[in-house]
Amino acid sequence: MRLQTGPFVFRINSPLPKVAESLHLLYDAFPLAEPDAFADFHVRIRISSGLRRVLRPQSIFDLDGIEPFKPLPGKQAFALLEWGMNWCIYSHAHQFLIIHGAVLEKHGRAILLPAPSGSGKSTLCAALMCRGWRLLSDELILIDPETAEIHSLCRPVSLKNRSIDVMRAFAPDALITAPIPDTSKGTVAHMRPSATSFAGIQDHALPWRVVFPRYREHSATQISPLSRADTFMRLVDNAFNYTLLGTLGFRTLARVIDRVQGLDAEYSALDDIIARLDALVAAEVAR
Repeated sequence: MRLQTGPFVFRINSPLPKVAESLHLLYDAFPLAEPDAFADFHVRIRISSGLRRVLRPQSIFDLDGIEPFKPLPGKQAFALLEWGMNWCIYSHAHQFLIIHGAVLEKHGRAILLPAPSGSGKSTLCAALMCRGWRLLSDELILIDPETAEIHSLCRPVSLKNRSIDVMRAFAPDALITAPIPDTSKGTVAHMRPSATSFAGIQDHALPWRVVFPRYREHSATQISPLSRADTFMRLVDNAFNYTLLGTLGFRTLARVIDRVQGLDAEYSALDDIIARLDALVAAEVAR
């Protein structure tokens, strides 16, 4: 199948029923490119051959016949596909400045949530999506150097460990796949993007706020402003290809900083932090 995911077409080949089932559950509303259309990435997920296929099956990801990762247990095949698709983008799509983080939009205002693993970024991203924010991306922020616009990638939200149960309780009607245990990131599952996010998959957004989230158990919600210099450097710390782009990377990020306010956000209750972010947008719209 040739799957259109934002600005990219992935040609995905796999004989594995579990991979097909997960693609159908999570990507059924995504557009498919024509069979003879150009594909940016030709990827394949398969099970190892030989005796290992029977005794301890392993899943293998390859891009154009190149295997960039070590094989993983067979039951982790779909998670490996998702991670591999991310790798394809941040390793090759240097027409964008790419930052590790989520990005969502409401009333034309896009917030960037750059953060390292373990900060609670994906949980907050999923919760905002379930409260009416349009998901542009959970993992990769794609910034156009020419316009400073954020391009939508809108793929499933990756949930890990405790966040899986948190989101099942927070949004019981959301479609979340069965957990995959014992991965390098712990137990993982994926949440299907919302209908609002699908509807705007071709729509770009201009950055408005950069929020650095940090979950801390039992803490009160606190949002504090950051200087432009601090915001700039923290974005650099979360960028995949800032150094590779050189001067273009600097100029692109400078254009973003000219448009945004950086915020540090500490929270423990999802409803509280969402209410605070909704209030910021409402105040801006009311001006």
